[in-house]
Amino acid sequence: MDSRDGFRSRKTSLNRLLTTESLIKEGKGMANGKLTEEDEQPLSPAARLFHQPHFNCHIIAIIGCGKRFDVDVVKAGLEATLLRHPRFSSIHVIDEKKGEQKWVRTEVVLENHLVMPDLDPHMESPDQFVEDYVSDLTRTTLETTKPLWEIHLLNVKTAEADSTAVLRIHHSLGDGASLMSLVLACTRKTADPAAPPTIPDKRVAGWKRSRSLPVLAMLWAVFRMVWHTIVDVLLFLATAACLTDTRTPLKGTKGVEHQPKRVVHRNLSLDDMKAVKNATKSTINDVLLGVTAAGLSRYLCRLSGKDKATEDGKHNLPANARLRAAVLVNIRPAPRIQALSEMMETDGPAVEWGNRLGYVLIPFSVQVPEDPLDYIRRAKATADRKKLSFESIFTYWSGFLLVKLFGIKAAAALCYRMLSNTTLSFSNIMGPGEEISFYGHPIAYIAPTVYGHPHALTIHFQSYMNKVKMVIAVDENAIPDPHQLCDDLTDSLILIKNAVETRQ
Repeated sequence: MDSRDGFRSRKTSLNRLLTTESLIKEGKGMANGKLTEEDEQPLSPAARLFHQPHFNCHIIAIIGCGKRFDVDVVKAGLEATLLRHPRFSSIHVIDEKKGEQKWVRTEVVLENHLVMPDLDPHMESPDQFVEDYVSDLTRTTLETTKPLWEIHLLNVKTAEADSTAVLRIHHSLGDGASLMSLVLACTRKTADPAAPPTIPDKRVAGWKRSRSLPVLAMLWAVFRMVWHTIVDVLLFLATAACLTDTRTPLKGTKGVEHQPKRVVHRNLSLDDMKAVKNATKSTINDVLLGVTAAGLSRYLCRLSGKDKATEDGKHNLPANARLRAAVLVNIRPAPRIQALSEMMETDGPAVEWGNRLGYVLIPFSVQVPEDPLDYIRRAKATADRKKLSFESIFTYWSGFLLVKLFGIKAAAALCYRMLSNTTLSFSNIMGPGEEISFYGHPIAYIAPTVYGHPHALTIHFQSYMNKVKMVIAVDENAIPDPHQLCDDLTDSLILIKNAVETRQ
């Protein structure tokens, strides 16, 4: 069977729409000339937030593939999967009279979402071209007259891949974890083309209920949860009001959300991270937080005039610097890849979808300790403490309540102040452990990030096979040397791993 036929499947009959203006006038659907309730879905508060002027956020996923794209195969694959998802076949409609925002199903013209520039396969600097291409995308936004996504296919060989796909998706379509699950649901295992990828199970961390737990211990655990939540809530409110991070070269200025971003990425060894994790009895997330703290300290120390500590043991880093990351947390589990795949390909049961996001503020220690493993120890202590808090749940429901009582603009203003008073965004997503293919094209790496929020620095970690892709997106006005920052983060992992080896 021809490979492109393998991705062709029957198309579902979608309700047809003419124009956005006709939708607003009718307010109904096109089943018997009118829209049905199933074809209209209101935007969630978080989705509405992502359409505000200071939060016009877009997710970009750079996917390197092991062979040149067969455009017909990619088209057939998209028609069989992504185009059948409700959010990717709906447009954003605003009813000016009622003030309502809805997702309304429409007919998707695939050619309007595929960008295939004619490129010189023998260009001098293909890696720089792809980097510049992605940076140029962050200067623009998606048009609301069509479903809010697009795919750019770049048939040019780079150092890591024979071709590169760039997916740009508006953040209002879903949270990052759900959208990444959806993208992975469009892939298949290279070794078994009929099977979707599998994601390793995450261990449930933090406090667990147990009938065998003594009553006093349980009461103490409850007290700690309540106390940490109160402290975190107060710090969150203070940050939204006036508590700002120390001014460092990493912190953006007013209007940074409108600035283009430079996206660079680097591979880190998952085996090195596991070695550090096992030696420090921590988690991979703890190691990522520790490496980030070490890399940012190293970078700031370099800018202050000293690559490392001076001969007398001192350095020029700001004393007691406050540097925090805002971490978006999906308060419900991301949809399973298998369920998403079945929904798109076999009209299986609908999967719950939408943005249900809370924030967690993570402090980073900016210093140069004598023992590099102190970065991991501090990161583990911070992460363990955050697990004993309902901070993310509070921030989600408080935002939801704020929208209901005072409207989306008030909620957006609060969120904007909170993010502007912190330094960076941080996230990490676990990917498949085996090689997967994007519509028959083996994937070499996955590098996702986001732009459109008020941070000059975003750091994302994406695991895939035996490596972790570190992706940073920066405003070059604040951070003109993102590759140097990548080097400092990469060197920090090596420094921490070497510290582990010397103790064995």
